[in-house]
Amino acid sequence: MEVQRLRILQLHSNFIEIEAVEKEIALAEETDKKKDRLEELAVLFTSVEEGDNTNVARKAMENTKASLDKLKVNRILIYPYAHLSNTLAKPADALKLIKEMEKVAKDLGFETYRTPFGWNKKFSISIKGHPLAEQFRIVTGDEAEEEPVSEALKAEEKLKSFWHILQTDGKLVPVEEFDFKGHKNLEKLAKYEIEKVRAVQQVPPHVKLMRRLEIADYEPGSDPGNLRWYPKGRLIKSLLEQYVTKQVIEYGGMEVETPVMYDIQHPSIAHYLERFPARQYLLKSDKRDFFLRFSACFGQFLMVHDAQFSYRQLPLRIYELTRYAFRREKSGELTGLRRLRGFTMPDCHALVADLDQAKEEFLVRFKLSKEILEKGLELNKDEDFELAIRFTKDFYEENKDFILSLVKLFNKPVLVEMWEERFFYFVLKWEFNFVDNLDKASALSTDQIDIENAQRYEMTYVDEKGEKQYPLVLHCSPSGGIERGVYALLEKAHRDSKRGKAPILPLWLSPTQVRIIPVAERFLEDAEKLMKEIEGHQIRVDLDDRSITLGKKVREAEREWVNYILVIGEKELSSDVLPVRDRKAGKKIRKMKLQELITEIKGKAGDKPFKPLTLPKLLSKRPQFAF
Repeated sequence: MEVQRLRILQLHSNFIEIEAVEKEIALAEETDKKKDRLEELAVLFTSVEEGDNTNVARKAMENTKASLDKLKVNRILIYPYAHLSNTLAKPADALKLIKEMEKVAKDLGFETYRTPFGWNKKFSISIKGHPLAEQFRIVTGDEAEEEPVSEALKAEEKLKSFWHILQTDGKLVPVEEFDFKGHKNLEKLAKYEIEKVRAVQQVPPHVKLMRRLEIADYEPGSDPGNLRWYPKGRLIKSLLEQYVTKQVIEYGGMEVETPVMYDIQHPSIAHYLERFPARQYLLKSDKRDFFLRFSACFGQFLMVHDAQFSYRQLPLRIYELTRYAFRREKSGELTGLRRLRGFTMPDCHALVADLDQAKEEFLVRFKLSKEILEKGLELNKDEDFELAIRFTKDFYEENKDFILSLVKLFNKPVLVEMWEERFFYFVLKWEFNFVDNLDKASALSTDQIDIENAQRYEMTYVDEKGEKQYPLVLHCSPSGGIERGVYALLEKAHRDSKRGKAPILPLWLSPTQVRIIPVAERFLEDAEKLMKEIEGHQIRVDLDDRSITLGKKVREAEREWVNYILVIGEKELSSDVLPVRDRKAGKKIRKMKLQELITEIKGKAGDKPFKPLTLPKLLSKRPQFAF
């Protein structure tokens, strides 16, 4: 059975004026009221997609009810609107579902109106200015609730947590007693974690940016949460993958590759599934049940099970960049790049002899992860991410000094989640959390001390006496999901723009680092020579050879966040000094010799990975992927 989707753009409005102009399809409804004006309401622009699950109508209106109750809005207008999707349901199916929405809305107590289906209409609308006035959501007749859900996931939803702030002086303060002055992002993280409201009520800024910059987009031909990546996005993503992998290999990680699907009845795996809080994609093959991996744990553990090693090889570090891992996150929580069902996860495990060695390794990986965020993604811990640490009360009492050492390394207060008793396979876990423009928090880097899975997978090492022992296992993603790293960069750029700074990506990740714009067609040949000279220094450079105005070329380069723009004509070509528009310097034009520009770019990029531009270097040859 196909799963039907509704796409709803919800606008909290002062008023809307509508006029039905003419019938658009044969199935168009008859109506006596071709003009109307409604005030103080929520307008639901609604697209119905292919499928046959009418339960989505009730789910949509229940979600709408929960949203509008917060706004104290009880009047709605359901407005059939085909322009939110390119995979529309047949008109008869769409009308049936729209009518069902109307019926459910009235049952829920809404004062409900609906525009006639199948008409060309014109409208004027006034939208309120508060943060929740504009909200977009995709609602599905999701059948995930009927699928098996792990005991860990059920436990996570019921688990009793005690929340504190751990200060750098070692004082553990209950959240409700902590003074968050000067720690606004930490306050937002605490609120987000305690309330556990993962769904968003409006479109995050990075979604618009990922489309406009032609980085990524939703894929209507796939399951929600599995995205398409355009050439620019694939370049950014690939560079991040290379950078994280390089850092992990330098740390000592042995890179491997393992399957993406596993037998759900495998004795070691079956029990682990019950201990990991994630929903799985399930499939059948040769009358056996399989699931798509949600991490690299299974493959790496089975590989280590078959390996022989002794205490001399510990810590044993094994690494895989999982392209892809899969988790069937709830449909209402899927938003842009922040939370996905198919994602790329750098996954590094370390096997250690005991807790003392685990602590030493934990600190090494903590520093590695912090460096990747700060030097690689160029995120600032004082503004962009916060630390959360989770443990049982007993573990904290026995390891206070070690836990405090993490806080001191981070050098600011952190959020603590404490449990009375352990349910999960780990005794200690930390995460660096990015806090976005909607005050949602998303885990980036993370590590855990696992005390169960060595026995579960029969992973053993030989100790000094020649006897077999079970190691402890550390689970680390030093950057978090690669897609989530891109999300953090875009959200940070939007935040910068709100503060009056030019939004920009780190130079080494920018698809176009230099754009050359000739002032006239007769300078194209010289511009191409200049492009090839710059390109020879491993710098991504392109050339705007289109027949549009110079002003428009410059504006589009700025709109694409190009780092350096060179506008050249006869004067510039006859001189050894170039006028350089440096995005970070604002509108100021810097006078630089070519070698100075090259040296500056190479210096800023440092030892980061490089890949050539995978788009045509001449802009006239490029397709447009996003509209």
